[in-house]
Amino acid sequence: MAKGNVDFFNDTGGYGFISTDDADDDVFFHMEDIGGPDLEEDQEVEFSIESSPKGPRAANLTRL
Repeated sequence: MAKGNVDFFNDTGGYGFISTDDADDDVFFHMEDIGGPDLEEDQEVEFSIESSPKGPRAANLTRL
């Protein structure tokens, strides 16, 4: 499992990006991947990284 911090979150669209040392690019996530209250910028999270057509995407996302 990778760890990182929410770098950007768009609460209107329900998506954002996580910065982590485990991937070259920021990792995309959508709130459907985690559920619950919105994530906040700089919040620490743990997740798996999956490949997607547009780049790395977070899976199994949990708040720390």
